[in-house]
Amino acid sequence: QDFKDLRALCLSQGLLFEDATFPAHISSIGPSLLPEEKLWQIQWKRPTELQTSPHLIMDGVSRFDIMQGEIGDCWMLAALGSLTLRKQFLENVLPKDQGFQDGYAGIFHFRFWQYGEWVDVVIDDRLPLLNGRYLSVHPRTSNEFWPSLLEKAYAKLQGSYQNLNGGYLSDALVDFTGGVQVQYSLKDPPPDLEEILKAADKSRCLMGCSTSGQAKRNVELRNGIVQGHAYTVTGAVKIPYKNGWKHIIRIWNPWGHGEWKGPWSDDSPQWDHVEPEYREALLRNKDDGEFWMSCENFQEQFSWLYICNNTP
Repeated sequence: QDFKDLRALCLSQGLLFEDATFPAHISSIGPSLLPEEKLWQIQWKRPTELQTSPHLIMDGVSRFDIMQGEIGDCWMLAALGSLTLRKQFLENVLPKDQGFQDGYAGIFHFRFWQYGEWVDVVIDDRLPLLNGRYLSVHPRTSNEFWPSLLEKAYAKLQGSYQNLNGGYLSDALVDFTGGVQVQYSLKDPPPDLEEILKAADKSRCLMGCSTSGQAKRNVELRNGIVQGHAYTVTGAVKIPYKNGWKHIIRIWNPWGHGEWKGPWSDDSPQWDHVEPEYREALLRNKDDGEFWMSCENFQEQFSWLYICNNTP
C-alpha cells in the first residue's frame, strides 16, 4: 500500500481511509485474546471521535507518553520506550509527514525493519475500545495518539493484536532499528557488566531488560518488581556516593507506573548521601514507572539484559 497515493485519493474524494487489509473487525484482534462475548463488544473509534483536538505528537515523543493497555505487549513497549530516547532511530519508524491537522484523511504509516529492509506499514486510525477503555496502549496525555497508532501498525505487521500478546524484547529492538542486538544473562553476567552498561548508554544504544516468571501472570513482588515482564533501561551512571563511587541504573516500566521500592528508589535514604547537583539532575520523584537501582540489585532482580545498536 502506498501511503501518499492512498492519502491523496481519500482527500480528493473527501473520505476517511478504511484499511481493508487490517479491518475494524475481530479478525484484527485475534480469536483468543479475549473471551468471545467481549470480542463482540469491541468498538472501533477514530481519535477524531474520541477527542476534539487529537494530535499525533505533543511536546515531542517521550517514553512517559506510553501506558500499557490490556494486551501483554510489554516486550514491544519496552523497546519503544528505548526508541524514544534515540532520535536517530525514531525518525525511521515514525515518519514526520502525517498528523491530524493538514491533510488528515484517517490514514497513517510507520516503518519497521523486516528481513533486511524497511517495510512501510499503512493503517487507518480506527482504534479498538472495550467498554469505553483502550484495549491497546493508551496515551498518558489524552489527545496524543502516536503510541496507539504505532502499536496498531506493529499489530498489523504481526497479523493481529493477539500476536503482540507475549514476544521477545530482542525482536522488537531489531524491528525498530535494523540494528544488531546482544543479550547477557544476568544470572551469569560478564565481569565488566557495569562498564558495559555505561559504555552502551554513552554510545546511545537501545537497552532493555526482563524478569523471569510467566508473562501470562504478571505477579508484582513486594519490592515492586513485576515477574515475567519487560522493562526499558534508560540510563546508567557512576556517581560520587559517601566516600567512593556508585554505579546505578535507571529503569522504566511500560505500565507507566509500578516501581522498585528498594535501595535507590525514588524515596530511598541513599539519595540523602548524594550531592544536590547529582540528585537534582538524576532524581524525578514521580509515580511514572521509572526508578533507579544499584547494579547489584539489578543483577538480582532481572534475568536478561538486551543491548541494540546499528553496528556490532
